[in-house]
Formats: sequence, structure tokens, C-alpha cells
Amino acid sequence: MPKVLRDVEALKQEASFLKEQMILVKEDIKKFEQDTSQSMQVLVEIDQVKSRMQLAAESLQEADKWSTLSADIEETFKTQDIAVISAKLTGMQNSLMMLVDTPDYSEKCVHLEALKNRLEALASPQIVAAFTSQSVEQSKMFVKVFTEIDRMPQLLAYYYKCHKVQLVGAWQELCQSDLPLDRQLTGLYDALLGAWHTQIQWATQVFKNPYEVVTVLLIQTLGDLAPSLPTCLGSSVEQAGPELELPKLLELYAATAHFAKGLEMALLPHSHEHNPVKVMELVGAVYSPYKPYQLKYGEMEAQHLLIQISAVPLEHGEVIDCVQELSHSVSKLFGLASAAVDRCVQFTNGLGTCGLLTALKSLFAKYVSDFTSALYSVRKKCKLDDIPPNSLFQEDWTAFQNSIRIIATCGELLRQCGDFEQQLANRILSTAGKYLSDAYSPRSLSGVQDSLLTDRKSSAKNPWQEYNYLQKDNPAEYASLMEILYTLKEKGSSNHNLLSASRAALTRLNQQAHQLAFDSVFLRIKQQLLLIPKMEIGQYIMSLPLNLEPFVTQEDSALELALHAGKLPFPPEQGDELPELDNMADSWLGSIARATMQTYCDVILQIPELTPHSTKQLATDIDYLVNVMDALGLQPSRTLQHVGTLLKTKPEDYRQVSKGLPRRLATTVATMRSVDY
Repeated sequence: MPKVLRDVEALKQEASFLKEQMILVKEDIKKFEQDTSQSMQVLVEIDQVKSRMQLAAESLQEADKWSTLSADIEETFKTQDIAVISAKLTGMQNSLMMLVDTPDYSEKCVHLEALKNRLEALASPQIVAAFTSQSVEQSKMFVKVFTEIDRMPQLLAYYYKCHKVQLVGAWQELCQSDLPLDRQLTGLYDALLGAWHTQIQWATQVFKNPYEVVTVLLIQTLGDLAPSLPTCLGSSVEQAGPELELPKLLELYAATAHFAKGLEMALLPHSHEHNPVKVMELVGAVYSPYKPYQLKYGEMEAQHLLIQISAVPLEHGEVIDCVQELSHSVSKLFGLASAAVDRCVQFTNGLGTCGLLTALKSLFAKYVSDFTSALYSVRKKCKLDDIPPNSLFQEDWTAFQNSIRIIATCGELLRQCGDFEQQLANRILSTAGKYLSDAYSPRSLSGVQDSLLTDRKSSAKNPWQEYNYLQKDNPAEYASLMEILYTLKEKGSSNHNLLSASRAALTRLNQQAHQLAFDSVFLRIKQQLLLIPKMEIGQYIMSLPLNLEPFVTQEDSALELALHAGKLPFPPEQGDELPELDNMADSWLGSIARATMQTYCDVILQIPELTPHSTKQLATDIDYLVNVMDALGLQPSRTLQHVGTLLKTKPEDYRQVSKGLPRRLATTVATMRSVDY
């Protein structure tokens, strides 16, 4: 135990010593860190002083260099050696960069710019000569010089001016020739396209960005033509006159579109090397002369269509000729409408769709108006409204047969209108659909803006195919176009109302033709009924099925369409058996028969007094008419049957028989017969 206690005591002393040593080491470390920190701070300050001294030394050197160069520059200019002068100016420019904080910095800048101007003036004849002769080595030297002195835009201005002079001169020669404007344009565009190919080959050896340089050359040339393209277009369109101004414009536009396609193909292989902004500017420069006309395309198209449709005759001296012209007019109408769609696609790439729809609406409205006038003319020539009151009854089915042909024409109009509307929807969607962004929503006020942002994110767009004159210059019409495209895309091209107003107008036209056909048969009957019925009427009605035969025997889809679309007057009475609904001929027969019976009853009930003999004769006539109806498979009207019954009833039985019949009718017949019941 004593030994262990001694060992423990020794260990305690060693631990205490170690602790003291550690405290001393810690203090030494702390002292060293403080000394080092102070040393580092001193070193940093010394380095900063050294840097400032070096900068000051460099500034003094550059100031001295500026002074030396500035003093020598006049002598250097006397040598007229552009490369040497350029080197001196570059040295001065580099020196000036180090003298930004000196008091006279701005004065030095002004002095240097003046020297650069002197160099440019000195070099300008050689620059023009180099660009005109297409000297590659000389031009490369000037590119190097002007790049070093930050004057590259000024050098490019010389390049553009040299080549613009040649191209504008070629255009002026074309304008002074006797060639028509479309040929002049073709000559200009050939020159521009040729210049593109030759200049690209040359510029590739000289400039760092040859495609952008030559693109700007074409942009500036198109903008500086004298006379300007807008002026030439305006004169040509004005000389063409209202009837031919749109065709003339399309003829000129075709030459421009051909040129644009040539440029697009020329740029395509190197699309990654182009500046897209400059290419868009070039596209705008090519098409901009037509923008005012594209923005008013709808008005021009409407005027053109109205002039064209006015030249389509619908009225002729004879009724049969008029009917023939109405039939022929259908193909002419839709030929004009289809040609308008082609023009819209060619001239506006579908952006003029709203104007096209307005123009088509005007076309159909004018046609329907002219067709209505022709129907009135036919009615007048058939003398349907002025049959002489005492004329002998004569069977004449010519007017009815002509009316049936007109109804068939209306059916063809309705059929072709449906087909055309479908084709129109498909064409609009396939042509202008590319302008509709997936982000577009009509429920959002920012729908168009959203689509704009989406389009900008897509770098794969082709500027030649995406040229859009409408979005910026008429945003309201562009918004309407987006709504149309959205509707066609969402609901499908078969579910739309592009021409709903025109379809409704053609349906009303069909109804007028039905009325004409009905009146051509019935008004002759009515005239005779007003004179108190005669036997010929029954025979006339009996011959009606023969003249209704076209409804049954002909396989005419247009006629069938028109007949189903039209509504006949005097519909069946409620509760009647209606076999005629399955057969259009029976529908017509039923309508005319019901009209005859109703009118017959109206006339009979207006007779003030009947003798017993007249009563018997009238009852016999009614029986005959009922037999005619039975023979035709038609139901006699209830009113006619009631009148027949009341006329045949003996006076003493009148009260009993009339109990089950309409009271007013029974009273009227009793008064006519002087029966007191």
C-alpha cells in the first residue's frame, strides 16, 4: 500500500506539471497568431501600395505613350500609310483606356475620334475601290483596321453603299423599260437573288459574320429603291381599275412570293449561321409593300366578288330561259366563292380569313337578292297574281313544272353550300392553324399574349413561314381569327357556323320557291272557286298527280334535299292519317287539296242565300270533290264534310243533325238555306 500511494502521488505531480506546460503552449500559440495576423495585415497593405504604384507607373507610362503617339501622329498621317496610322491610333486607343480617371479624359476621346475620322476620310477612296473591285486582300486589310479602331459599322456602310448603288441602278433601268410591272419585279428579284449568291461567296472570305452582312445589304436595298415598291404597286393597282385591282395585286404578289421562296431556299443550308432578328427584318422588307392591301383584303375581296356576281345573269325574257340561268348560276356562285378562298390563302396565308368570311357573306347576300328578284319576275311573267277574274278555266302546268326546276336549283344551292362550308373550314384550319398556339385560350384576356410568349420560346420557327402582318397592325381582327381557329380546332371542322347566315338565306330562298310552285297550282283553282265551283276544278286536281310525277320517278338528290328543307302551306289537320309524310309528291298533293277544300268552304260560307235547287247542286258538287279526294287517296277536310252534310239535311232534321257539328258553321248554313232551327 505505501508503494501504491507513492506512485499515485507521483502521478498527480506529473499531471499538474503537464497542465502547466499545456497552458504555456496555448499562450505561445495565441501570441504567435497575433504576431502573424499583424504581419499578414502589413503584407496586404504593402501589396496594395505596390499595386497602386504599379498602376501609377503604368498610367505614367501610358500617359507618356499617349503624349509620344499624339506628338508623332501628324508625321504618321503624312506617310498616308493606312496600316501604320491604324497601328498608332490603336496604341493611342489602348493608352486612353488607362487614362479614364485623368481630368482631360473626355478631351482625349474627342481628339482620338477626330483622328479616326481623318483616317476614314483618307482611306475612303481605297475602301470604295476595294469593295467595288471585290478585292479580297484589300478588303480584309480594311476589316482588320476598322475592327481595331472600333469603326466596323462605318466600314460596312461603305460596303452597303457600293453594292446598293449597283442594284438600285438596275431597278431604275427596269422601271424605264416598257416591261409590265410584274416583269420588272421579276428582273429586280433575279438581280437581288444573284447578288445574294455572289456576295455570300465573297463576304465569307472577308467578314466574320458574312450572312448577317449580306442579309442587311438586301434589307437596305429593298428599302432604298427609287421609285419605291409601294409607289409602283399603288400606280399599277390604280391603273387596273376596280374590276381588276385584286387580280393585278395577286399577279404582282406571285412574283414576290416566288422571290421569297428562292431566298428561303438560299438561306436554308446555313440557317444556324443567321441572325434570326435580321432574317425577320428581311422577310418584312420583302412583304411590307403589300401590307396595306393585306390589311384591307376583306374590302377588296368583297368589291371584287360583287362585281363578278353582278355579271351573272339571272333574269331573261322568257321564263324557261330564266329558270335555265338560275340553274347555271349555282356552279358560277360556288366557283366565285372557291376562287375567293384561293386568293385569301395565296395573298394572306390565311390571316385574311375574317375579311374573307365577310366578303363571302356579301357575295351570298347579293346572290340571294338577285335570285329573289328573279323569282318575282317569274311569278309576274306567269301572271299568278293577276289572273283575269272571268277567264275560262284552262289547265296549264308549265308554271308548276318550271317552279319544280327552281326548287331543284335551291336544293343544289343548299347541298353545295354545305359542301363548300366544310371545305372552307378545313382550308382555314390547314392554312392559318399554325398561328394558333397550344397555350391560347379564349377564356383568358391574355390568350394572344400567352401564345406570343410560347411562340418566342420556340427557336425552330421558320421566319419565312411565320410572317404575320396582322398581329401587330390589327390586333382586334387577329383576336377574332384566333377565336375562329380555336373553335374549329376544338369542335371539329364539321361542327361550325362559318356561313350560318348565308345558309339561312338560301333556306328562305328555297321556301320562296316552294311558295311559287304552290301558288302556280293553287291560285288558278282559287280564282275559279271565287266564281262558285265548276266541274273543271275537280278534273284539274285529278291531273295533278301526273304533274307531280317528277317527285316520285326522278332520282334527284338536290330536289329531294330542297323538298325536305321546304315547308308547304296548309299542313294536315290534327288527328289526320298522314301517309303523305313518306312521299313528297303526296305531301304536295295533300297541301294543294287542303288549300282547295278550305278555300272552297270559305267561298261557300260567303253565299248570302241558297234556293232549294242551288242547295242540291252545291251538295252534289261537294260530293264530287269528296270523291276526287277519295280517288287520290286523300281525306276530305272535316269542314267540307260538315258543309256537305248540312246542305243535304232536310229542314225538319236540321236541328238534330247539327247538334254534333260546330255551332257557328251550322248557323251560317241554316241562314243560307233559310232554315229555322
